[in-house]
Amino acid sequence: MRVRTGDRAREHRLLPRSRAPDIVSAARLNADALDALLAIVPCPPPAAALRRLPESARWRELHQRAPARAGAVRSTVLANRRHTLAVLGYLASDASAFERLSLAGRMLKEAAARAPQVIGLAAAGPAASARAALEALLAAALAHAFALPSWRTTKEERGTRRVILLNDVGLDTRYTAAAADGTNLARWLTSLPPNMLDARGYRSAIARLARTHGLTLRWLDERALQRAGANAFLAVAAGNAETGAGIAHLKYRPARRSRAARAEVALIGKGILFDTGGVNLKTHRSMLDMHTDMAGSAVALATLIALAELRAPLAADAWLAITENRIGPQAYRPQEVVRAANGVTIQVIHTDAEGRMVLADTLALAGRTRPRLMLDFATLTGACVHALTERMSGVFSNRPELAAALVEAGRASGERLWSFPFESDYDAELESKVADIVQCSPDGKGDHILATRFLSRFVPDGTPWAHIDLSSATRSGGLAHIPSDVTGFGVGLALELLLKQKVTQQLDGSP
Repeated sequence: MRVRTGDRAREHRLLPRSRAPDIVSAARLNADALDALLAIVPCPPPAAALRRLPESARWRELHQRAPARAGAVRSTVLANRRHTLAVLGYLASDASAFERLSLAGRMLKEAAARAPQVIGLAAAGPAASARAALEALLAAALAHAFALPSWRTTKEERGTRRVILLNDVGLDTRYTAAAADGTNLARWLTSLPPNMLDARGYRSAIARLARTHGLTLRWLDERALQRAGANAFLAVAAGNAETGAGIAHLKYRPARRSRAARAEVALIGKGILFDTGGVNLKTHRSMLDMHTDMAGSAVALATLIALAELRAPLAADAWLAITENRIGPQAYRPQEVVRAANGVTIQVIHTDAEGRMVLADTLALAGRTRPRLMLDFATLTGACVHALTERMSGVFSNRPELAAALVEAGRASGERLWSFPFESDYDAELESKVADIVQCSPDGKGDHILATRFLSRFVPDGTPWAHIDLSSATRSGGLAHIPSDVTGFGVGLALELLLKQKVTQQLDGSP
């Protein structure tokens, strides 16, 4: 294939190049070795907590400036040769994971002006509390150290290159680092401009990641999708000026597990690389950030890679629906009727409801492989954002116990979810006079609920399934410990569900 001028350079920047900071432990350390020292203490802190910190008199002085308040952040400069910045955070004894991460994020922002290259992290209190606080600080340090894509001509400052943990509290740094790497990868991909991350570029990036992490990749191009009867996906792709859209199917299998083994979990992601709205064209403000409409695919992909990095003992697949939703002579139109891969006919109502169209076929194709669990991630509806804002994301499931497990995973990971109704009587709003189902309701009421009921028609009977509507994929100013507008929300949640809660072991496969 002939490569146009500049294409090789573009492909070189499709994946992050910078190394994550080294993570080391040091029970005793002179503060002169640090550019910044961040410590979380209980609120109110016991005297012993401050005495254990380097130059403890300075920390006690900082603490005595005002009464301690949970969530507060204070800073000073230590009187050493390096003038180390010291940042103190107070954490309530009953703080949630989200509150821990939020406090850690504020502390890292306090240190950011120094552009510290070597950071020390410490946490005081009972072992379990100190471990949770230190994990939050490490997650925040890795998020803040990560540089998002940039094409500015000015030289970028060097970021943090070493993080030193000053507590030996049994923190699983390998897990925390893999979760952070996955979240950062999702942030990177979602931040890429649409002229960089087009379908061809995304396919190239996925192939490179698959090679690096030992994953099996099968790319279902438009011809293969035609043979599979994936006409809902192809209706959306029809408006694209170039061919290249497709569904990526990746497999991770643990060591000594056959590549043909049935997946315990299938991770499905919406990968709309740019969404104009199609014939029902979006307004300027609504279209401006539509390069981030592929966040669900980035979360599914990054979660699979994190599972591979951790050598997780479960077989997992990822199915990524990758296309744009453009406007052109062949673009699909309202009132068209298309037949999806599982035979269900769909009456099109609104071309900007394209996410559920591409997911319909992707769910149906993933379902043919009979995974024990299906999870899909999508920036699907504005209704979910209006219901929750960007602070939480919505979850829906055909199993109440699975919805409850996801809400708990959100609480434990700090990526919070709210469970919405999944009652079948909502299907009355999706009845069609000319097809099996309408794509959406014309008036838009409860669209996040109706979209999920629509998607459920493409999930095999008896398969546990949950849909995560990623209203938290982007938030102005960041979320919790993530400093950027693009959050990578979903990776930590999925790893918590699959590896810590081990939800696939709890599913019995019955309807």
